[in-house]
Amino acid sequence: MQIDDGHFEVRLATDAEDLRAAQRLRYEVFVGELGGDGPLVDHQARLEQDRFDPYFDHLMLLDHRRAAGDQVVGVYRLMGDAQARAAGQFYTEDEYDLQVLKRSGRRLLELGRSCLHAEYRGGSAMMHLWNGLAAYVSAREIEVMFGVASFHGTDIAPLAQPLSFLHHRHLAPTDIRVRARAEAFLRMDLVPEDQLDRPAATRAIPSLIKAYLRLGGFVGDGAFIDRPFNCVDVCLIMDTARMSDRHRAIYQKGASA
Repeated sequence: MQIDDGHFEVRLATDAEDLRAAQRLRYEVFVGELGGDGPLVDHQARLEQDRFDPYFDHLMLLDHRRAAGDQVVGVYRLMGDAQARAAGQFYTEDEYDLQVLKRSGRRLLELGRSCLHAEYRGGSAMMHLWNGLAAYVSAREIEVMFGVASFHGTDIAPLAQPLSFLHHRHLAPTDIRVRARAEAFLRMDLVPEDQLDRPAATRAIPSLIKAYLRLGGFVGDGAFIDRPFNCVDVCLIMDTARMSDRHRAIYQKGASA
């Protein structure tokens, strides 16, 4: 799967050099900007990595106007059912019970480590990356996509409004409603629905989460505090069967690009 559009190119990583380029961008964003860390993060080489990387497909957005070695400006990592079996689990299972999805018999795809270089946010770069994701989803006939997305910081008080808004307005239907693991379950219904300040809540929701919601996405039940990455995670779920024609058109555009 490869998409070319002028100076931008979207393709899967094909070798160790590609993977290191993706990990360098992840380091810039998740460690350098957001203060994350982890047992396998290589601070000397500036690589954000973990044990799951060898099992994922790594989708990359490249800008060929940039210098060689610095062309990767967007990444996603993608794991299907077979890859998860090889890894022993989905990455998300460290935080969420996914049995409701795994028992469904539907084709699953885990999304993770999505990020863009700081210079490419707010423009067309994310759409190029999503079009590449769309082509991947279409080729593999994926039915349900899921993955964790994050609020920066671990202080819950300023997140009460956005977490409650997500719970009250975007909670997943029961047949795809994953739940944060009991030992770390964080309630999201912190503010009663009739006390929501919707404008304030939506302003506080990260742009990536809002983008998934605009595509018809849902959230699982409960949040998870990820202290090594200095964030609070929610699990996002997108069911292609529940997407509207308008939402599905985005994926059709990507699949035909």
